[in-house]
Amino acid sequence: MSAESHPTLPPVRLLSDAELARDALAAPLFARAVRLARWAGPDTRVDVGGELVAAQLPDAVAVLGLDAADEDSPVYASQAWRVAVDTGLVDVTEPDEDEAADEAADAAAQEAPGAAADEGAADGDRGEAEEARDFGTAAPGEDLALVTGGAPGDVLDLWLAALDTVLADAAVPALDDLVDALDAGGEIDFDQLDWNPRREADFLDGVLANLYLLTVAEGGAADSPVPLPVLAASMVVPDDMGEPTDAVLEQVSDAMMRLDDQFRQLEPIGLVEFRPVDEDLLAEAGEEEPAAAGPEGAEGDDEDEDDVARYGMVRLTPLGLYGIRARMLEAGVEAPAIGELADKGADALLDAISHYPEGAAQAEIEQWLADRALPAAAAELLAAAKGDDESAPLRRLRCQQALAPAGAQAEPALRAVLDDPQLGGLARVWLAERGAADVPAPDGAMVFWLTVDTIAAQLGADGETEELPALVETLTAHHAGFFDEVWRVEHPATADVLEAMGRLHPDKKMAKEARKAAFKARSRQP
Repeated sequence: MSAESHPTLPPVRLLSDAELARDALAAPLFARAVRLARWAGPDTRVDVGGELVAAQLPDAVAVLGLDAADEDSPVYASQAWRVAVDTGLVDVTEPDEDEAADEAADAAAQEAPGAAADEGAADGDRGEAEEARDFGTAAPGEDLALVTGGAPGDVLDLWLAALDTVLADAAVPALDDLVDALDAGGEIDFDQLDWNPRREADFLDGVLANLYLLTVAEGGAADSPVPLPVLAASMVVPDDMGEPTDAVLEQVSDAMMRLDDQFRQLEPIGLVEFRPVDEDLLAEAGEEEPAAAGPEGAEGDDEDEDDVARYGMVRLTPLGLYGIRARMLEAGVEAPAIGELADKGADALLDAISHYPEGAAQAEIEQWLADRALPAAAAELLAAAKGDDESAPLRRLRCQQALAPAGAQAEPALRAVLDDPQLGGLARVWLAERGAADVPAPDGAMVFWLTVDTIAAQLGADGETEELPALVETLTAHHAGFFDEVWRVEHPATADVLEAMGRLHPDKKMAKEARKAAFKARSRQP
């Protein structure tokens, strides 16, 4: 995972470890690996590299309940065995590679013309012993006990190790490509194959990072799958490109077909839910049609949902969100999860959620408040909201959001800051909305300061949105001579806010006044 590509991500909503562990155990490939680990024993024979010998594959297929007549069943069994070995669910003792080669040569020599046909019972016993030495052994590993006796985190660690194996396999070229790249001597010509392992792994990591970002961008976990052409385009089409060229669309098509193969491999481990590219579509349209269905085609209004889906759809599962986040954290990417601030102070909470989407910020606030006494929590939030730094207005906005659902228990903390120049306006608004008695009216300086602070917070949260001009107009409409006074406000963001108001105010005359006020505010700065 690239820390440079996605240095900070929106927070993700994760299931509990117990729920995720159940999903991991239910993932078909992981479940098969566990079943084969329980089957491994004294009669299990492995070759160099820990792979099951070919003669054992039918037994493995039977243990897994796969269709013996299906030519893919031995492939599934072999993959599950490799996952079991790589995760430590199975311990293997490999044969001595040099010894195995020598014995294979001896066996070939014995089969040559002139070899004795029968050397008696003693020689037969020796042959059986030599056969046993040809292969390594396998047995259930210590980690297998964690599947049923470990904590949910132990199961998830095993699943993450399995995921690493599957991702490594998915980055290897397809078998057809490997066959095509064989030279006359039966060796793979890597120059012809144009395969760089690191580059392929980085490409797949980048795809999964983009899929993760698309998933968490709107509040924590998107429900809609992503069209495969859109995901492929995110890796190929430059951000500053307008209409993609034919050459770029061809690259999108190639990437899409590569992803189609890779996601087929990643689905059995529980990482994604995947609808492959429609094979009938490929047969009908050939290789050019997927390229024509690039990012515009996949999202166009002229195609209905079923047409788009024919080009492939993919969605990270809840387990997949957990897995990709874990890999991102390991790579040094900041990938927050909702709920991880529950035991932190209010300062850490407000700093973090200042840059969260609205829904994610609200969810984090609710979890933070859940186990706290409201009077003390309200006081802590208000104290953390103070400050003159650039992020302070947004902290106060999130503090106001956190206190919005609070009831009478929070009132003492709000009354305690009525005279505070930074929090007094916020407190008055809160108390007035609840019909509290004896709320002192704010003076003009506090009104202007609160207006600047509110707009600064909105600009910090979402930038110059479509809704902001209406807010600007509302905040200035009830104050005659607003711009004649506001430029004097002792707020670090006064000049920036006035410049923004000059761009945003729907009334041209008022916008001009805002720009003049911004100039005056700048002139006061040291």
